[in-house]
Amino acid sequence: MRSAVFKSIIGIMSEIGEKCAVFGIYGKGLDVSRLTFFGLYALQHRGQESSGIASTDGKKIFCYKNNGLVSQVFSEDVIKSLTGHAAVGHNRYSTSSGTDLIHAHPIEVPDGSIVLVHNGNLPTTTQLTDFLKKKGIKTSETSDSTLITEAIYSLTSDGMDLEKAVEKIYPLMTGAFSILIMSKNKMIAIRDQYGIRPLSIAKLNGGYVFASETCAFHPIGARHIGDVHPGEMVVVDDTGLHRKQIVKSIQKLDIFEFVYFSRPDSQLLGKSVYEVRKNFGTELAREYKIDADIVVPVPESAIPVAIGYATASEIPYETGIIKSRYIHRTFIEPEQHIREQGVKLKLAPLKGIIKGKRVVVVDDSIVRGTTSRQIVKMLFEAGAKEVHFLVSSPPVKFPDFYGIDLPKQADLIAANRSIAEINKYLGSTTLNFISFRGMINATGLKESMFSTSCFNGKYPIDIRQRRKEVTYPIISSKDRKGSSFLN
Repeated sequence: MRSAVFKSIIGIMSEIGEKCAVFGIYGKGLDVSRLTFFGLYALQHRGQESSGIASTDGKKIFCYKNNGLVSQVFSEDVIKSLTGHAAVGHNRYSTSSGTDLIHAHPIEVPDGSIVLVHNGNLPTTTQLTDFLKKKGIKTSETSDSTLITEAIYSLTSDGMDLEKAVEKIYPLMTGAFSILIMSKNKMIAIRDQYGIRPLSIAKLNGGYVFASETCAFHPIGARHIGDVHPGEMVVVDDTGLHRKQIVKSIQKLDIFEFVYFSRPDSQLLGKSVYEVRKNFGTELAREYKIDADIVVPVPESAIPVAIGYATASEIPYETGIIKSRYIHRTFIEPEQHIREQGVKLKLAPLKGIIKGKRVVVVDDSIVRGTTSRQIVKMLFEAGAKEVHFLVSSPPVKFPDFYGIDLPKQADLIAANRSIAEINKYLGSTTLNFISFRGMINATGLKESMFSTSCFNGKYPIDIRQRRKEVTYPIISSKDRKGSSFLN
């Protein structure tokens, strides 16, 4: 019942599920559990199903996790009980495994010798399950994170060093992962060969910090010094930080980090997320000249895009939609009438701004289209004369297998309808998506540095048997300008 309620609430808030957040800190003399709490708090946007922290004092690993937001899960007494000189933490948004607490991180092992936190998803776990079967280890667990932990533990429990165990299991992990593993005396960070998920490094008072996003460093006073490279293993222990490239680095960061997931005050690949989103707006203004009175963003991630569009088009920017900042996951199921209000529970129009205006409304993406349709209807109900819908990403036509909670391809509106048909469904005056090339240009980086699979169906990491879930639709010529297939 609890997970069903979670899903009903989050469905009102977003069409795309965030991924997860990992955070780790190693340093003598640091209040590691408290610092991890604030790191996870800064990363709350990446996952709201559950939160957990594990710490070590060199003799024992302590762990606490529960369903809910960071502020709901941890009390002062819990933080004080997580003692030691190192800690790892995790915020979870369910992808393939479910919402039960059994899937919450950190993942523990029976003797309490290691814990693991994971951001990402393995589309296939066949190699891991085959490895465990050959070692005579029976498992009914389907969680990729748990299988990774069990495989590593099967080697360390036989006496293998943790670094060697991680290196041996690494080739069996087919998919996207940014992972932190902590033993009683060291911490290890690894990323998949393509760096689909971000993982950054900072220094703090002689210690080291790892986080899914750089926005987690500022609140604790840590200084960003770089990233864990794709295909790299970084080890921190009493002797310092040590790096080893396990496989060749081939950078393919998920471009959705720039489009939607990351906080605007984070940096990715040396670029400000905020500035890139402003560039999205500039590109949209170059591609689509609209005769309108105001530009209004759908909060939050589209705000910089709308600023960029308004500046470039010289159409006034207005805060025409207000977002409730305190609608989060709750154990209280919404009353039927409230549930039927849909997006109105989360967003409210400023009628005095909207009424009688030709409105350009800007959003980051359209997935199923249900939320966008409600936004268009809401703006017209507020008195808008016209609603021109602009999207700062190309049409989402393909499912994700690397950790984003996207629906199946059959439920992706752009996989089944033309842009003209989507516009009719939304009820908008016009609908336009940024071009694939415009999106890439806005980042100031090479296309080869990104995974763009949700837009063009090119999966950098082999999805193996999951490929049968993907079809490649034929695009009509009239939709080519907004298509992600044309580079």
